[in-house]
Amino acid sequence: MNPEQNIEKIQTWLGGLDKFSIRPGLERMEYMMERLNHPHRRLKFIHIAGTNGKGSTSAYLAAILREAGHDVGLFTSPYIESFHSRIQNNGEPISDENLFLLQEKIRPIVEEMADMEIGEPTEFEVVTALAILYFATIVYPDIVVWETGLGGRLDSTNIVHPIATVITNIGLDHMNILGHDIPSIAREKAGIIKSGVPLITGERKEEALHVILEVARQKNATVYRPDVEYEVNRREKRPGMHGEMFDFKSIFGALEACETPMAGKHQVENAGIALMTLQVLGKYFALYTEEKHIRAGLLATVWPGRFEKISEAPIVVLDGAHNADGIKALRQTVEEFYPGKRISLVFAVLADKPYQEMIEIIAPVCKQVRVTKVDNPRSQSPDKLVSVFGAVIGENRVHSYMDWREALHDTIHTAESDDIIVVAGSLYFISDVRKEWKEKYRKAGD
Repeated sequence: MNPEQNIEKIQTWLGGLDKFSIRPGLERMEYMMERLNHPHRRLKFIHIAGTNGKGSTSAYLAAILREAGHDVGLFTSPYIESFHSRIQNNGEPISDENLFLLQEKIRPIVEEMADMEIGEPTEFEVVTALAILYFATIVYPDIVVWETGLGGRLDSTNIVHPIATVITNIGLDHMNILGHDIPSIAREKAGIIKSGVPLITGERKEEALHVILEVARQKNATVYRPDVEYEVNRREKRPGMHGEMFDFKSIFGALEACETPMAGKHQVENAGIALMTLQVLGKYFALYTEEKHIRAGLLATVWPGRFEKISEAPIVVLDGAHNADGIKALRQTVEEFYPGKRISLVFAVLADKPYQEMIEIIAPVCKQVRVTKVDNPRSQSPDKLVSVFGAVIGENRVHSYMDWREALHDTIHTAESDDIIVVAGSLYFISDVRKEWKEKYRKAGD
């Protein structure tokens, strides 16, 4: 069987698993790990949870640690570029050959579970197990940057015992599963906190921080908070600079005039979380990073789909904002980096997201909006989105498309010189658009 047939076989198998439903709980992960001889116990993890910023914080950590000469595994969700990119070692996605080899080991266990009371694992649980097995038996990284999928306490990634935990922030998302208020969601995210393991957080909201600190106290986990144990101060950017400059100071030391190509105030906050985490790892686990590694790693950090400019003429920005806090950050960043530009928005969202609040935040700054569908059974219908957008800016400025490709095409070909095209609403949507752009729209020099 050739490599293409192998990958087709894997994708067919994974596609037949429970792909879109969410079944919290660790019973299935525990069973798989036991049958695989507990490979997760051989690895050192940095476990990262939060409503927004997990991916960017993970990317900062992985890039800086690589610059310092460490072998670094990275597990993220969902993927933007390709399925393989969610499991990386030293920046390289898992190969077809290794993916096929590992699924051959896991598949008999998964099929065996289908006839058991605990049931067949979900696709995400199987991918989590694949990642653990890859890191523990093939590439052996010094450290694994390990991002949660959903929540924390019952997320399949919580099978690991990390050397550091990170909670970026708490917002209203996945409320049907995690809870309908900030304290409830904070308690679920705080479920990754482990006894005696340091916690670094970017959260400032009192109602969320109270819960995080309470859980940390119960677990005897030292907490590092913004504006207390560390602080990040954004600097004025140089003219024409797309990214950010900032100063960082903590109880362990300071760095001035740090730079990152990632744009937006929220990216400065994410970088600060990463730097505090690195200082903790250096102080207590001898995982050292020098100033030159930090600066080089920050500059090398790229995270697809996070205020990512993919075209200059017209300006096209992709942003994976998929909840209210993410949309607020997106609006703020657009207004700051492109003052006076008129926004043409292409928008698709999952029905279980707070889309009404998201629309109320972004619609007032939009010249026109084209709504469409995500390729996901949980997608909200364009007709529903038209009515919500229309109530804010008038339905004459909102256009409905069942095919997002047509929505993107029409937006690009009607754009004027003072327009900025923004594509947002769902990471799944951004992933699809990004692939399409590479294949059909990107021009030489863009």
